[in-house]
Amino acid sequence: MTHDGDLVLGLEGTAWNLSAALFGDDLVALHSAPYVPPKGGIHPREAAQHHASAMKDVVSRVLTEPERIRAVAFSQGPGLGPSLRTVATAARALSIALGVPLVGVNHCVAHVEIGRWATGFDDPIVLYASGANTQVLGYLNGRYRIFGETLDIGLGNALDKFARSHDLPHPGGPAIERLAREGNYIELPYTVKGMDLAFSGLVSAAQESNAPLEDACAGLQETAFAMCVEVTERALAHAGKDEALLVGGVGANGRLQEMLRVMCEERGAAFAVPERTFLGDNGAMIAYTGKVMLEHGATLSLEESQIRPGYRADEVEVVWRKEPGEVFAFGPHEGGVACGAEAVVEIGEESVVKRRTSKRYRYPALDRRLIAERTRAEARLIAAARRAGVPTPVIRDVTADTIVMERVHGEVLKYVTAPETIRLAGEAVGRLHGAGIVHGDLTTSNMIVRGDQCVLIDFGLASTSPEIESRGVDLHVFFQTLESTTENFEELRAAFVEGYGAAFSGAGEVLTREHEVELRGRYL
Repeated sequence: MTHDGDLVLGLEGTAWNLSAALFGDDLVALHSAPYVPPKGGIHPREAAQHHASAMKDVVSRVLTEPERIRAVAFSQGPGLGPSLRTVATAARALSIALGVPLVGVNHCVAHVEIGRWATGFDDPIVLYASGANTQVLGYLNGRYRIFGETLDIGLGNALDKFARSHDLPHPGGPAIERLAREGNYIELPYTVKGMDLAFSGLVSAAQESNAPLEDACAGLQETAFAMCVEVTERALAHAGKDEALLVGGVGANGRLQEMLRVMCEERGAAFAVPERTFLGDNGAMIAYTGKVMLEHGATLSLEESQIRPGYRADEVEVVWRKEPGEVFAFGPHEGGVACGAEAVVEIGEESVVKRRTSKRYRYPALDRRLIAERTRAEARLIAAARRAGVPTPVIRDVTADTIVMERVHGEVLKYVTAPETIRLAGEAVGRLHGAGIVHGDLTTSNMIVRGDQCVLIDFGLASTSPEIESRGVDLHVFFQTLESTTENFEELRAAFVEGYGAAFSGAGEVLTREHEVELRGRYL
């Protein structure tokens, strides 16, 4: 328990930036000494050597009243192993010297918590975009659940990779942002898979483009950021929350902030981003999160203070938040007009009219392309799935941006998640995959339980593919959504696997690949 005048010392050093801070009732002191590689990206061993050589100076700049320190908090993970070990060693030494407890802080959660503190937001959907991490998170029942994330590299690392290929300074984001203002959008690959996304193909195409550098930067930014905003909007729509928070170093980009602000305005949601001091990796976020953890008894013994390079945000028990958090607070939609992540849906007694609307946050050419491609593909693949025996709505009419289909009377799966209903979902997805179709957006919002069937809807991201990889990503999206919104995930997963295996002979290979896809989402 802390008292007035007590301070927590926080040490951050997961990657490139060594930073120390003191937090009491407010931020008291903050000093950073970033590692700047002479060329190329971050070299883990060199970054750790930098941290070791700069540690004494950085700490002494803030530790002017050691008698007021009540705990030493440090970034326990995720991060680069050599850098984490250097910071953890310093934290242990300071804990012993000062006679105060240690607090091991998850770096990702610290970004979220300092963002909530700095903006006053209570229960937001969070887009966390940094070098190695790109995730969309929301709080539910004592943990930060990951609704979606990158399946390959983080957004910041993607920008840095492109920047290095054109001899731009590190970090690459600011230089790309500056050049993009002078450029014109060019078309590049857009890869969103439900609530997950991937940047590798986009970066490779941008690197290989023959367009002027300014245009390549503009296309890269517009495409990557639109992918992030789309996934954030999908999480807002799925979870029924009305606050969106942007955190992480890439959050300093003005264009990304603008796109999220426009999206939230269109949805009637609130948007906020902390001041720049709290966006990049910094000691303040570790000190503040360490303070609230200390106040709730979340300390470590020396034996428990080993680093955790792959430490996931959803592994942290958020003991300092007692409220359950709300998901699906608005309840099932019985009729009228519903605003999804990319379409307005008019629900009549017998028919549903799904109209894809223009998104002002997207570059107009990209917006038109996605609307046309997704409308055509959705209509074609709904019909193909139905012919293959997959329960889907009957399509009655199609135009360039609108599909008219039968209304499926039943319960949206996200409101009736029980083993028996999830098994029905597994059967439907098994039939779909057996027909060579991947849904692309397998969430519990896109399934309706009707009698003894689970009807699949919203094929806007669907495609045909014989690849095990695509099917594995499909299941990963579903399992991730299920885990982030239910309390008995393992039981429900087993029920889905049972139904999936009963309907699809290739289930074993796909489930093995899904596990591999899950492991890729770990800190790289």
